[in-house]
Amino acid sequence: MPPNILLITTDEHARETLGCCGAAAVQTPHIDRLAREGVLFRHAYTVSPLCMPARTALATGQYPHHNGCLCNGLQSHMRQDLPNLYRSLQSAGYTTGHVGKCHYAPVRYGETKPHETQPYEREREHYRRLGIDHLDLQDDKQVSVWFMDDYAKELKDAGLLKAYRDAVWNQEFAKVFLFPGPADWHPDTWVGRKAADYIDAYDSDAPAFLWVSFSGPHYPFDPPEAYLDRVDTAHLGLGRRRAGDLDDPAKIHHDSYHGGKHGTIDGRSRAAGHACKNYSDEYWAKLRHHYFANVAQIDDEVGRVVRAAERRFGDDLLVVFTADHGEMAGNHGLWGKHFCGYDEVMHIPFIVRMPGTFADGECDEIASQLDLMPTLLDLAGTEAPARMDGQNLQAVLRDGGPQYALSTSRYFAAVTDGRYKLIEVNRGDNAWREFYDLESDPHEFDNRADDPASAEHVSRLRDQLPDPDTLDHPSDAPSFFDL
Repeated sequence: MPPNILLITTDEHARETLGCCGAAAVQTPHIDRLAREGVLFRHAYTVSPLCMPARTALATGQYPHHNGCLCNGLQSHMRQDLPNLYRSLQSAGYTTGHVGKCHYAPVRYGETKPHETQPYEREREHYRRLGIDHLDLQDDKQVSVWFMDDYAKELKDAGLLKAYRDAVWNQEFAKVFLFPGPADWHPDTWVGRKAADYIDAYDSDAPAFLWVSFSGPHYPFDPPEAYLDRVDTAHLGLGRRRAGDLDDPAKIHHDSYHGGKHGTIDGRSRAAGHACKNYSDEYWAKLRHHYFANVAQIDDEVGRVVRAAERRFGDDLLVVFTADHGEMAGNHGLWGKHFCGYDEVMHIPFIVRMPGTFADGECDEIASQLDLMPTLLDLAGTEAPARMDGQNLQAVLRDGGPQYALSTSRYFAAVTDGRYKLIEVNRGDNAWREFYDLESDPHEFDNRADDPASAEHVSRLRDQLPDPDTLDHPSDAPSFFDL
């Protein structure tokens, strides 16, 4: 009998918030327990610093520049004609479920309205047709006030949708506020509750695959108030920074920090002058406090879901915990993730637990979300599709992993061997390159891309990057909504 599979993901989740990865500001006992009883991959990296490309890569086993989903815009989506994890497990006899965020279709940002939540049936139907038997959709905190997913419908029926929508749209809050309703109705609590209820009611003889996808701690940074007390602010700080860090215009996020036409990171759009440097210390302290509080809340819900799965399935259970990518959360004076190859975004939590197979250890080999599909399909007793960019994690533990980790999105590519890292952004006539030695400069302050002493390593890493032409959509690529 193949194992029941519980895949738990968080969104925009930095490793530095987890006890098993060294956090002191917040306790995460339930996630730490998974790490203690399973395998913690200490060198796991995202395949993309954007939500939809990272999620689509996990679900298809292919890099964004191979599956065509390179950004969160209208010309990206998870294609119906590609093999994916849901359909492959269905073919292996599994009942497939998904609770929480999918984000396999672009968000219609231009259609959002501050006083009205729009229909969302086309996106929901697209998700179901990917091979999801059971779906409870909470498709991102902001999406759930812009568009009527399953969570938004229930929130509306409870009389709580307007207050949440108003808070999300409030520019003065700059995406940092307390959840304006009972804690039980926070999106991440709703996802945990729905997932546990689904597991408790599961009565099929078929093995279960359930993806529980929390949309936090992605912004807005909006924990229930009670969770603020779970954070030890004495260990919080304002993030790792160095004076003058982003003064060089050759740095990718110079304009995001100082204000300028090439600024791209998420947080700049709410800052005065579109410059992250204009946020106050009070703002950064509040943002980080809220961010870590949301992690404590998610940890509670991870505990709830895992307990339900253990009651229902016993030891016949594989649990995976990971994130789509990380979040800057004040480090380098930035928040968000767009075009970020910094470790705060690229280096992700990654835990796999299964008695007798993935248990009691840590792994220093390079891993990524791409490795999940070949691993899960092998454990399910079915063949993986011909085009797989990842490796079976059992083979990684036995034989060693790849030498490099690659992360891509539209115009962006980053590669690391664990010590050295190269990041490139190519947007038409504008190009940026950063190179870091993570051993001597672990917080990535000193860009040595033009240092002759780095030339050999820069050249070696550049050989691992895809052609920049493959990191852009053709001008005639169809929009999701034209299909």
